[in-house]
Amino acid sequence: MFCCGGCAAAKGLIAELGLDAYYTRRQTMGASGRPASDADAIPVGPFVRSEADQAHLDLMVDGLECGACAWLIEAALARDPALEHARVNLSQRRLALTWRGPAEIGERLAGIVRRLGYAVAPFDAERLAATVDAEERDLLRSLGVAGFAAANVMLLSVSVWSGAIGEMGPATRDLLHWVSALIALPAIVYAIRPFARSAFAALAAGRTNMDVPITIGVTLASAVSLFDTWRSESHAYFDSAITLLFFLLIGRYLDRRARGQARSAVAHVAALAARSATVVDADGRTRIVRPSEVAAGVTVLVAAGERIPVDGRVASGASDLDTALVTGESLPRRVSVGDPVHAGMVNLTRSIQVIAERTGESTLLAEISRLLAAAESGRSRFVALADRVARSYAPVVHLAALTTFLGWILVADAGWHPALSAAVAVLIITCPCALALAVPVVQVVASGRLFRQGILLKSPTALERLAAARAIVFDKTGTLTVGRPELIAGNAIADLSLAAGMAQASRHPLSRALVRACPSAPAVDGVTEHPGEGLSAGGIRLGSARFVGADRAGADWHGPELWLAQPGMPPVQFRFDDPLRADAAETVSRLSAMGYRMALVSGDRPDVVARVASAVGIEDWSAEVGPQGKAAAIANLQINAPTVMIGDGINDAPALAQASASMAPAAAADVSRTAADAVFQGDRLRPVAEILEVARASDRLVRQNLGLALAYNLLAVPLAVLGFVTPLVAAIAMSSSSLLVVGNALRLGRR
Repeated sequence: MFCCGGCAAAKGLIAELGLDAYYTRRQTMGASGRPASDADAIPVGPFVRSEADQAHLDLMVDGLECGACAWLIEAALARDPALEHARVNLSQRRLALTWRGPAEIGERLAGIVRRLGYAVAPFDAERLAATVDAEERDLLRSLGVAGFAAANVMLLSVSVWSGAIGEMGPATRDLLHWVSALIALPAIVYAIRPFARSAFAALAAGRTNMDVPITIGVTLASAVSLFDTWRSESHAYFDSAITLLFFLLIGRYLDRRARGQARSAVAHVAALAARSATVVDADGRTRIVRPSEVAAGVTVLVAAGERIPVDGRVASGASDLDTALVTGESLPRRVSVGDPVHAGMVNLTRSIQVIAERTGESTLLAEISRLLAAAESGRSRFVALADRVARSYAPVVHLAALTTFLGWILVADAGWHPALSAAVAVLIITCPCALALAVPVVQVVASGRLFRQGILLKSPTALERLAAARAIVFDKTGTLTVGRPELIAGNAIADLSLAAGMAQASRHPLSRALVRACPSAPAVDGVTEHPGEGLSAGGIRLGSARFVGADRAGADWHGPELWLAQPGMPPVQFRFDDPLRADAAETVSRLSAMGYRMALVSGDRPDVVARVASAVGIEDWSAEVGPQGKAAAIANLQINAPTVMIGDGINDAPALAQASASMAPAAAADVSRTAADAVFQGDRLRPVAEILEVARASDRLVRQNLGLALAYNLLAVPLAVLGFVTPLVAAIAMSSSSLLVVGNALRLGRR
């Protein structure tokens, strides 16, 4: 069996099966083309994974543009009796299939998707990234061409509109129309390609999508405008056609960028995996292999500084591990013989040997990656309010245009040209400029307001999902707390200065805390570090109680600590704690007053979590919860209410992706920042409340803007149907509606 796109063996098989040629052919065909026949398709059978009595297959689906595409594929596959599970991930363009039966069923399922007009191939993350980058560059070029043309054609149109109420002659007007055509038509031909490819692929498969009416509307408006310019008519709509295309390309490009951010969250988790494993054979010899080639029961040597490649237990040795992957805690954890370890953890101090228990796709790290992908797939089904309106808006507009065309021919007994001109006028006057601006302009104003306060929004639908939230789940370390140990005051200055001077020789988090507590302490010469134990300089020792020989019998402190021992003097204890953010309790109280239900879920010990929960005023808390448990807790909460997750650790990433919306501090792990919808800076928690308040206000303004845009169309469409729309009327109407929408959105930035 092969892990799709994950190991070198699979990549070799990809090359043998000709996938390189397949992807090259796909790039020349365009993003949304389809294979000419099933004979052109690459066999997917060799990529099927079998576990127990189930078979799994991950496919890359080309041509996915919206949630309707995902629904269509899943609905078509659901009719196959052998299928148990089919899930489309829009952001990754990934189709995960599970069925009971032989591997050959995978070919049948892939054929169903191909017959819908989508090209499929075995999933390969590297190829996906290359294809997506190429498509984003193409979209950006199309956007630039459309924007340049729209700006210039609009300047020419202003002259025509001004001349309509002045003394401009037909010859001058026609010249301006021809110059507009010379600029607009080549730009439209180039910039409409992303929509036209998708539309033609859908029609070829006997279906339709949102790109079909877009392509028809822009093409028809351009053709009629060219014909009218040839006949020296007074109306031409090159400006509306290219401007509409420009707005649509902005939305398409932003959507692709948002999906790219979601994909990189899974990529960050994959980067935590070890690239090799050092296997210890029975004769004591070592050899380096890929982690996927390590079998259960094999002994693996992990040197200091290396990532652990497998899940298992320590067979020999003792060391400190960075366990943030599982617990989210910044302090290293001491492990010795028999202790469990997981792939992705970093061995910090000494070499250890690990008996492998789970490898490859069975490790906790692989499970976190799958949780991220599944959670992101669920979130990708969310459709922004503007998109939901647009789905109904487009059919209604085109039905109105068709009714106008037939009405002028059948009722008014007009010729085809006046009827077609009136129909195009309906398409143009209902050009959704105000609708297209309704959401983006609010997002821009809201993003600017938040950015000035050190808050970065990363998703185009984040504000809407945040506004819908009714519950908030906090992580502890790095979220409610500052995320780093700090010395608790109370030690003598002389002891602190000596300890801080020795600590300058170590990068251990507790040593760094000592240095921060006394930065002016002179460095101690001749310090030796004993990995996993402490520091020594002559007869002076700084480290654990066991290392310095301190007696902890009856100790009342169970948090992080260091001990300092000097010859002839009793050992001195230094206590550390991860302090709360300065305004944590105040922010929690403020959120509670706003009506949110709150919970605290942490991987730390129960006594520590209980103390933090009590300090900030959260009654619902859970401790020692791993990554899967956090994601499951979010899923349970979301049954009753949309939930916001706020966390910073690697172990929080699946929960951040699972939540309806999520936030992370700027100091969070790369994976968590990538998975989150919003990132806030600073040591205060107040930005959380600010984001939610802005989200609620933005939601109100978006709904108001959509109402204004629809009201404009209700007033303007009758004029277009009756043939009273001139370019001047269209310009005034569209500009007025757009200015009204923009002015309403700007109210959000006053505060």
